[in-house]
Amino acid sequence: MKKWVYLFTEGRADMRNLLGGKGANLAEMTNIGLPVPQGFTITTEACTQYYEDGREINDEIRGQIEEYILKMEEITGKKFGDKENPLLVSVRSGARASMPGMMDTILNLGLNEEVVEVIARKSNNPRWAWDCYRRFIQMYSDVVMEVGKKYFEELIDKMKEKRGVKQDVDLTADDLKELACQFKSEYKSKIGKDFPDDPKEQLFGAIKAVFRSWDNPRANVYRRDNDIPYSWGTAVNVQSMAFGNMGDDCGTGVAFTRDPATGAKGLFGEFLTNAQGEDVVAGVRTPMHISEMEEKFPEAFKQFKEVCEILENHYKDMQDMEFTVEAGKLYMLQTRNGKRTAQAALKIACDLVDEGMRTEEEAVAMIDPRNLDTLLHPQFDKDALKNATPIGKGLGASPGAACGKIVFNAETAIEWAERGEKVVLVRLETSPEDITGMKAAEGILTVRGGMTSHAAVVARGMGECCVSGCGDITMDEENKRFTLAGKEFNEGDFISIDGSTGNIYDGVIKTVDAKIAGEFGRIMNWADKYRRLKVRTNADTPADAKKARELGAEGIGLCRTEHMFFEEDRIAAFREMIVSDSVEEREEALDKILPYQQHDFEGLFEALEGNPVTIRFLDPPLHEFVPTEEADIEKLAKAKGKTVAEIKAMIDSLHEFNPMMGHRGCRLSVTYPEIAKMQTKAVIRAAINVSKKHPEWKIVPEIMIPLVSDIKEFKFVKKIVVKVADEEIKAAGIDLNYEVGTMIEIPRAALTADEIAKEADFFCFGTNDLTQMTYGFSRDDAGKFLSAYYDTKIFENNPFARLDRDGVGKLMEMTLKLGRPANPKLHVGICGEHGGDPSSVEFCNEIGLDYVSCSPFRVPIARLAAAQAAISDNKKI
Repeated sequence: MKKWVYLFTEGRADMRNLLGGKGANLAEMTNIGLPVPQGFTITTEACTQYYEDGREINDEIRGQIEEYILKMEEITGKKFGDKENPLLVSVRSGARASMPGMMDTILNLGLNEEVVEVIARKSNNPRWAWDCYRRFIQMYSDVVMEVGKKYFEELIDKMKEKRGVKQDVDLTADDLKELACQFKSEYKSKIGKDFPDDPKEQLFGAIKAVFRSWDNPRANVYRRDNDIPYSWGTAVNVQSMAFGNMGDDCGTGVAFTRDPATGAKGLFGEFLTNAQGEDVVAGVRTPMHISEMEEKFPEAFKQFKEVCEILENHYKDMQDMEFTVEAGKLYMLQTRNGKRTAQAALKIACDLVDEGMRTEEEAVAMIDPRNLDTLLHPQFDKDALKNATPIGKGLGASPGAACGKIVFNAETAIEWAERGEKVVLVRLETSPEDITGMKAAEGILTVRGGMTSHAAVVARGMGECCVSGCGDITMDEENKRFTLAGKEFNEGDFISIDGSTGNIYDGVIKTVDAKIAGEFGRIMNWADKYRRLKVRTNADTPADAKKARELGAEGIGLCRTEHMFFEEDRIAAFREMIVSDSVEEREEALDKILPYQQHDFEGLFEALEGNPVTIRFLDPPLHEFVPTEEADIEKLAKAKGKTVAEIKAMIDSLHEFNPMMGHRGCRLSVTYPEIAKMQTKAVIRAAINVSKKHPEWKIVPEIMIPLVSDIKEFKFVKKIVVKVADEEIKAAGIDLNYEVGTMIEIPRAALTADEIAKEADFFCFGTNDLTQMTYGFSRDDAGKFLSAYYDTKIFENNPFARLDRDGVGKLMEMTLKLGRPANPKLHVGICGEHGGDPSSVEFCNEIGLDYVSCSPFRVPIARLAAAQAAISDNKKI
């Protein structure tokens, strides 16, 4: 019989695929002798089985869980529902990849009115007993039965108002007993039946709820963003309770062995006395700094510091731990490699190398490449900051600068962001349901919560600016306004927040590009040392190319020449070319554009200092360039000596039913060879001029012909390019090499790559179009139905963001297998958006591409991802 359940004493750290991260680490902490409340883990495979069985726990799994309940009762000496020594447990999720706050937890399970009376009598602490029960009813109702917690929060607020107190801890045992009764009435009114008293019924309800939470909307969004497959499932950890809410000699906390915002070595965390773990994580009360724990619980704090050292030395990484102190005794509830900002990740990785705990390769492999993005984004301008006075201050929970219009809920954040508005999400406290709004916002500001609250942890993981726990804000969420420093702020007002200092400013503060130095340079040098793949950039202007070079780009993999046509001084000439009646007229119009194109290309060659530059010839359909405004149409008619009606008729004639598969790419050069001639002249003349200026640079222009589907198309356009290029080089009396290649973006080109490779000097995968053509999806329209594909699990990821290895990837592999034997000198890269996606870079390394090319700010991400892929490859050897 398959084993579905493991005691903590039966697991190990290397069993995380089966036991989930939390379960594997609880087992490991147990193995190394740390104080862990005992329990058992239901495997990730049981979760997968639950879904296969139509969201039911089958008899075999149910039988093993019941068997392990008995084992747990033996270990703890307590029993579910017992009148003398009742067992109370927590039920927590635990996927193999950390997903903080995305899934569900239930504490104090096993309570009913009889058990409450027993623990009240035995502990001589009725307030604690009833506090546990009201918490359990609220959590169970919310998580298991999906009765919103707001109904219960309202009842708590009414009780506090009635008693004239501000904090939950000020409510008496009788108040809490009354609340528990009110909660049960609320439950019955919403569900239509009594709150369950049987601990086993409660337990199976909770286990199903945790399994179910694997498929909740926030978990699905988080998984898509973090490349976590749906098929992994979550484990469930059933653990005997340790109580931090029994009185003033109890408490609960969350701590890190290093600062998760800066990476500085030293204990960092927060602690609440007389509280349970959810109070710290949810940010319901603003906690005290971990150092204050030493005054209240000196023995437990001393032991905790020792545990921190043991865990960091054991895992060789910064640890994020949850713990409880019950009656002065320490219990460890969780440890995991802590989420951290990109800045902290770099510092921690370098420090671990310097401390002799990690090798350079291990340090490179530790860093999530996607997090580097946050280091490359703007910060507040220092001079602007000097002239600005903060109107308030919270905790700088996740670094960065954000300014935007105030919004008060996730829905508005998404809606406004979609129409191009920059927004800052302001909340009393965030909950996991807010994740899509948090993503849409430039930054997050909360009134409650500390450095380890949900908002702080999730924002750091997303690399988003966050200020938490600004208690000076008087919030009126219902009317979408708040008051701070005597001023009322309404939805739509501008605000700026600094996630490093915690400062809050009225209005908009100027931002500047981030400066990159220190640990970033060290990690990048290590990455460059170990990677095989070259990294180029997609850049259309010298400014973009210069920025990409600063960030480590080794060439341009894609210059989209059409982007150069849209400037005011050249679009008019290009429009004249489009509506010309003869080759001579078209050539006359193109001659006006030639000097501009040449100047642009010279700028790119200068910026790249002899590194490769791939220039793609005109690709979009011509209708994208024609005027739509009446004044522009009149101007064009006047320039061409035609009537407005004639110009409008010509514009109408360019309309296509499916323009992305219409008159574009190399088809334009076949129809109008003069376009290819002009672009070739511009490229070659620019290369000649820059070569003369910088003889020390070896400039070899790479001319890329787009959207080829047939060898005969390629040969037709190549012939034009070669004739014009050779004439220009001969006339200049200079020795200049150049290459002519093509984009592989149509499946037929991949299928006939052996033929095309005989004529092409290089291939570059245009995976945006190749994905469109392979799936038959329009990239611009897929957003209308992709969400339904995610919901129904047809897709786990957006194929335009993460390369489809099974389909598009297979075409890429076929291209290489066919193309390279036909042309051993063929070099091959990728220049679609996938070039900066870490999992896609890994695939490109795997199949043997020569380079990836991505947008300038993603160059460091690609460099790091390429190094990680190479290091992973070496481990397999």
